[in-house]
Amino acid sequence: MRRRRPESAWISSRIRLLVAKMAALLLGLLFSGQLFAEPDELLLWHSLRGDERRAIDRLAEDWNREHPEETVRPLAVPYDAYANKLTNAIPRNNGPDLFIAAHERIGDWSRSGLLSPLDEKDFAPLPKRDFLPATLAAFTYEGRLYGLPLAFKSTALFVNPKLLNGGSVPETTDQLEAVCRKLKEDRPEVFCLAYEAAGFYHHAAWLYGFGGGIFDANGRVRLNRTENARSLAFVFEWLQKGYIPEDATAALVAQLFNENRAAFVINGPWFLGEIDGGGRYEVARLPVISETERRMQPFLTVDGVLISANTPRRDRALEFARYLAGPVGAGLRAEIGRQTVALADDAERSRIDPHLAAFREQAQDARPMPNVPLMRSVWEPAAQALRKVLRGAATPEEALKTADRRIAIVTRPPPEAADPFLALGAAFLLLVGGALYGLYRMKRSDTFADMRKCGAAYAYLAPAALAMFVLVFTPFVVGTAVSLFSHRAGEYTFVGLANFWSILSSADYAVTDPLSFYFTLAVTVLWTVANVFLHVTLGLGLALLLRDPWLKLQGVYRVLLIVPWAVPNYITALIWKGMFHKQFGAINGLLVFLGLEPVSWFSHFWTAFAANLATNTWLGFPFMMVVTLGALKAIPTDLEEAAEVDGAGRVRRFFAVTLPLVKPALLPAVILGSVWTFNMFNIIYLVSGGEPDGATEILISEAYRWAFSRQEQYGYAAAYGTLIFLVLLLYNWGTKRVVREA
Repeated sequence: MRRRRPESAWISSRIRLLVAKMAALLLGLLFSGQLFAEPDELLLWHSLRGDERRAIDRLAEDWNREHPEETVRPLAVPYDAYANKLTNAIPRNNGPDLFIAAHERIGDWSRSGLLSPLDEKDFAPLPKRDFLPATLAAFTYEGRLYGLPLAFKSTALFVNPKLLNGGSVPETTDQLEAVCRKLKEDRPEVFCLAYEAAGFYHHAAWLYGFGGGIFDANGRVRLNRTENARSLAFVFEWLQKGYIPEDATAALVAQLFNENRAAFVINGPWFLGEIDGGGRYEVARLPVISETERRMQPFLTVDGVLISANTPRRDRALEFARYLAGPVGAGLRAEIGRQTVALADDAERSRIDPHLAAFREQAQDARPMPNVPLMRSVWEPAAQALRKVLRGAATPEEALKTADRRIAIVTRPPPEAADPFLALGAAFLLLVGGALYGLYRMKRSDTFADMRKCGAAYAYLAPAALAMFVLVFTPFVVGTAVSLFSHRAGEYTFVGLANFWSILSSADYAVTDPLSFYFTLAVTVLWTVANVFLHVTLGLGLALLLRDPWLKLQGVYRVLLIVPWAVPNYITALIWKGMFHKQFGAINGLLVFLGLEPVSWFSHFWTAFAANLATNTWLGFPFMMVVTLGALKAIPTDLEEAAEVDGAGRVRRFFAVTLPLVKPALLPAVILGSVWTFNMFNIIYLVSGGEPDGATEILISEAYRWAFSRQEQYGYAAAYGTLIFLVLLLYNWGTKRVVREA
């Protein structure tokens, strides 16, 4: 006879069912965004800082006050990640309704379908004729307009009158050089002209002033030309004479100008917010190059507001865009943000500020930055060529020839499309075969019986297993799948194993070229071995030292030695980067104090590698020290005392007693440290940046370059990532036996 469940058990089961339904409903509402729903609002992305950001925030506040039913939420996104976030978010309907960006990515974004084009009626009641023609041309690509111009920017000449002693602002480079020569004689600690000389954006003014260019008449990139080489040689000569600081960063340029250690600075209107307000300065047009009788022509960059192609609120987004670009928005952006606005009727607003007026005059000589997609492939090779010349590592002609070759490699045609059905069939068979093999192994090892016996234990492990599946296994599968595709202009094309073949065959470059997978793999292995050796040696040595009873204040020393590990590694990397600066770094300062010559750390492979190695060693030895200290505490003192009684010295006791007992704890730490170091992206990216000429890149940083610096070749970068996984998998297989034997 069937037993009836007690009433209490029935009620308990109903309550559990009700709670489960409510939890499911709650999760559904959370994931659908309907719980705690905010008012329908426009999302505006931008990467502005300082006064420009305050102007946009003020305009959004004023708009929301007047339009409470159609509010706007501005969101500041870090500049370095801005473009990548846009290209990944908008196609998936997760991005902004409208965003503010410079015009140079218009070609890429329009071809990728990220932008909503504009026509005449979209400008009403703000006619197109109210904008400066050059700013509209900047947002035009293949005959279509894609944005409302807000402001334009170019570099100009900042002047410190205190260092001119009443002299006039130089009109030509000959006059400027005369001032520089006099300053060098009278005040050697002062730099005549400070700017980011190693940046191609700032160098463009010299390049065009010498009559050079980037594209030929057929629209192809051609950097190796006589005029470009002359511009590089000119800057190198001034650098050698000491007129320009070496390895100048934006922060260093601002510091030199604020401390009256730079007479002239080449910079843009954003520099106004970085200058000490108490100091007097002027802004003038860049001088005429005496050799060519051409005025320096910097890049002209136009910021505008663009409408996302996937926004469901296009009309409202367009209305707010007109508000930003119109008279009210232009007035506040000029007054608060100190922008040189693109609205022609409000152009005179900038003349209230003489500095903005000078930038408006400079814009007459500026060259609009090309907005074609091919321009993105120019920045990295051109900057590498510029740095090679300034370091004296190559002649201008050699550096530009190498740059053209690298651009040709990066812009090579994608692999031919392949038939996906064969790959899908192979993947299906591999998946089924793997599943059957796994079931066979589980059945053979009585795993199913163990699962039935230990059901509660497996239930506790289920959340961790689910997290591993979502956070590790799924991204790996997706990344591996992406490696079988070629990504160009927002479109993915199945190419099978072509990316792997291109990487492993090294068909486009020699094996000894820094772009080669094998060269980068060799550097990565050398990087890993050298780091782990130093980590273990220093960590083990310090642990043995801290264990000795004669050492007082051991607790204090332990805390101090753990600090390098506790500080975030990107902060440590930036600190060490500054310490390795050739002219202002603490390390070269110490070398000069000792009577040695300063070292240009990032000009040669071994010095740049040593800089990366020193930084990562500082970060890594505390981990090994802590692990070793714990293992040393577990060693019975009787063993070492017995060895000492038997006549064993310190070295003999270390190798016969201490090291064998520490090895079981140290080996897993070494393996883990090897994997960490193998993929230590931050140090390479922030300290050497791959210099010189990409030679110190490791596999993970090289994969990043292919994904985000070389026309978003995600499939090629994913193939790099898959190969990294296979290398580490092989390393893990090889270390299993070592760990078992230990």
